Amino acid sequence: MKAHLILLAILILSCNGQDKEAFVAPQNAVQLISGDSTKTWKLAKRFNDGHRMNMGDCFLSYRVTYSKEMTMSDNNAQNANCGDSLEANWTLITNESGSFIKLTGQKISELLNIDEDYKYFRINALSKDTLVLQFKHMQFSSNSTIIIDYLVPENALVKDRDFHNK
Repeated sequence: MKAHLILLAILILSCNGQDKEAFVAPQNAVQLISGDSTKTWKLAKRFNDGHRMNMGDCFLSYRVTYSKEMTMSDNNAQNANCGDSLEANWTLITNESGSFIKLTGQKISELLNIDEDYKYFRINALSKDTLVLQFKHMQFSSNSTIIIDYLVPENALVKDRDFHNK
């Protein structure tokens, strides 16, 4: 009986470590991301290595706009003490690992603390009301962390968006 329980526990634990199936963006992904011309998204919530982050002023005011001409920009520079804005070209890439947004631009290296002038963002979910992006981010201590951003259209109401600030 004990051997069966141990075997069952090993099977359950080994199955929990398997990756879920990679998300593949739908045919209309570019239109979902950029709208008919441009679409602006805001952060609904952010997770850092599985922990929900505090949505301070810069996160609450952050907006990113994607255009169907395959450019993007954010509004960081328009908000006090939020840093420089990022402007880049974007491409939708789908391969055996899933679907990704690839950003390419001159400030990518400087603003995202990486050596390359491009960065990949894994798409975990995409609809007209949701864009979930996952990426590795290099912390100041040279440790990397996994960030997952939940974005919604800029006019969407998000309950408890600023839950840390109450």
